[in-house]
Amino acid sequence: MSLKLKSGFTFDYDNLFGEGKVTKADIEAFSDKLKEAHKAMNVMRETGYIKGHLSKDGQPEKVWFSQCPYIQEGTLNSPESMKRLQELRESVRNRIDVVVSLGIGGSYLGNKVLFDVQCGEFWNSKSVEERDGYPKFYFSGNNIDPRRTKDLIDNINSSAAITKSHYKRTYKVMLIVISKSGGTLDTMSNFMVIYDALKKNPDIEIEVVAVTDPNTEKPTLLKQMAMDHNWPQFSVPDGVGGRFTVFTDVGLSTAACIGFDIDEFLHGARDMDEACKNENVWENPAMLNAALKYIASEKYGRNIEVMMPYGDYYESLSMWYIQLLAESLGKQFNKEGKEVCYGRTPVVALGTRDMHSQTQQHQEGRLDKVVQFIRIENWDNDLVIPNVFPEAKKLADISGVTMGDALEVARQSNADALASNKRFNALFSLPKMNAYYLGQLLYMLAMSVAYEGEFADVDAFDQPGVEAYKRIMGPKLQELKASKQAK
Repeated sequence: MSLKLKSGFTFDYDNLFGEGKVTKADIEAFSDKLKEAHKAMNVMRETGYIKGHLSKDGQPEKVWFSQCPYIQEGTLNSPESMKRLQELRESVRNRIDVVVSLGIGGSYLGNKVLFDVQCGEFWNSKSVEERDGYPKFYFSGNNIDPRRTKDLIDNINSSAAITKSHYKRTYKVMLIVISKSGGTLDTMSNFMVIYDALKKNPDIEIEVVAVTDPNTEKPTLLKQMAMDHNWPQFSVPDGVGGRFTVFTDVGLSTAACIGFDIDEFLHGARDMDEACKNENVWENPAMLNAALKYIASEKYGRNIEVMMPYGDYYESLSMWYIQLLAESLGKQFNKEGKEVCYGRTPVVALGTRDMHSQTQQHQEGRLDKVVQFIRIENWDNDLVIPNVFPEAKKLADISGVTMGDALEVARQSNADALASNKRFNALFSLPKMNAYYLGQLLYMLAMSVAYEGEFADVDAFDQPGVEAYKRIMGPKLQELKASKQAK
């Protein structure tokens, strides 16, 4: 059984629905909740209102991520904002040597997905011509790691020395700093260390771009810094939590710097949103996905979701989803203030790699998981496995098929084995991996957690647990600084 959109995007739920799984009767008994949740999604689209949602400061806050796919005047992605992203694209191309994107959480994870899909592992080893004039691209600020930060600085300094020696010019570096407040410790500590180190190198020219809160009346720290130093600015918008910001300037600034097709990405998200406006659960991929996963968890105890894309460059997609599910649904209290400690636990996996590690647990461990597969139906530049050693029968038997076909046989075998032992699993199938289908997939997953928040009666758009450690961490850092100064 599957739900297939006109685009070819398919949600195959055959191993999650039916006898011994989530049943038709379960869905029918859930019909009132489905209607209520769908009505809430329509209200959110039209007004930004979500019952019970407050900002981290305890103030009422609208939720606007569902408007992101639409390029319109007065919305987050306006014709003017698209023009500015195009100007950034033109500015870096054939001019900037390397971009370093500094961010954490949603300011890193979604951007990394775009980079991996567009560029792959060996982007920075390619020539300028092979990169079509786009710069090398690195990430930082997603951990406070002195070794990697030093390695990145050394790498840039080394490239600058080569450029000076061979081309007799300075090396141009752009630092894109992504923080709504400018007080994000992980990001800003890396920024200051890298900025200071590279500024001392006479062979390097540095430009800074700030992606931050756009409010000019009460500017945040990074906003004020950007105004004082005349840095170009893009927006971290109100009403869009970090885990949803891949559809805003936060993610699209990275997209602009690597040649990723922003228009097609938003087109895919837009087409998915139209599909998710369908009130029929069997024709609405986000509502159906959320309902099946919620019932599997609450009635059948399958409260762990293993996100397992097949393909090396899609592990970052799984990592992005981990934040989306964990921050959106892991809540101690429901909207009425009752302690519920709700949330399905997300797990990163990758096929076929983790068929040789995690699958033993998936296949024979506790009956507490749904394994969610992602497959790409048609691979660009697929490779045929050659019959190089015909005398080795076991190797000869796997020759003559493409690597993409072999990958899918492995995934199907995993799914069939799991299903044969009462292990719930499902499949998102993309005709190919490109900006359009990635937009469809990410938006569907974002809308799914919005639906599930309504089913569970928890606020899917706040993250109060994240603030708890920050309140402890600030004073601890001040104590550390004071103790070092006293020595």
